[in-house]
Amino acid sequence: MSTQVALVGGTGKLGRVIRAAIDELDGFEVRSILGSSSALSELDGADLIVDASTPAVSVDVVRTATESGVNVLVGTSGWSQERIALVRPLVENAGTGALFIPNFSLGSALGTVLAAVAAPFFPSAEVIEAHRDTKIDSPSGTAVRTAELMSDARMEQGPFSAPHVDQRARGQQVAGIPVHSLRRPGVVAKQEVILSGAGESLSFVHDTIDPAAAYAPGIRLALPYARDVRGVVVGLENVIDLGIRPRS
Repeated sequence: MSTQVALVGGTGKLGRVIRAAIDELDGFEVRSILGSSSALSELDGADLIVDASTPAVSVDVVRTATESGVNVLVGTSGWSQERIALVRPLVENAGTGALFIPNFSLGSALGTVLAAVAAPFFPSAEVIEAHRDTKIDSPSGTAVRTAELMSDARMEQGPFSAPHVDQRARGQQVAGIPVHSLRRPGVVAKQEVILSGAGESLSFVHDTIDPAAAYAPGIRLALPYARDVRGVVVGLENVIDLGIRPRS
């Protein structure tokens, strides 16, 4: 019997990619597609809720899923550690599962993990991320997740050095790391993490060229994981076997 999926934001850019991936995945079927004018009552009857909406709507989707006893896969950006902490008790107390994926790209997940692995060895770090000019939120969820994991990885060494962060041109501080967001036409998604030390620097660059091709493998991995997970899990790196598993 197929897992019945309710897809919130299914008519958006990411939503269309997720819908195509569901259609190609055995054992999953789209039951309903919710748009901006849809009532959340249309989620009723789903075995799994997939959220690709907006930051303003996403929290209501997660709460509705949890209250209904249904697992949720969240692909909507804007979920920081602090925001996830607000819904974590709801998910855990309900005995359901919530999987938050800031970026479905396998390459992005690898880049985030590699940046976290390198973080303890460099005293300075900055993140530059670029997306198309229609992206609502900044910094991106991927940049937030990357900065948070890099900061966590430096618990023993202490925070990164970030001079002059009181100046607006130094970017927004996320977990003590300056993050610079570019919003311009002609870009899909690109992130560069630059770590600096005495006499050297190390950069990790991930560039999304074709979202459908880049995200589909990660979506296909995330769907069955989200259906069966219990509790809160954050990041595609916790779904795929990297041999290195940062904290969620």
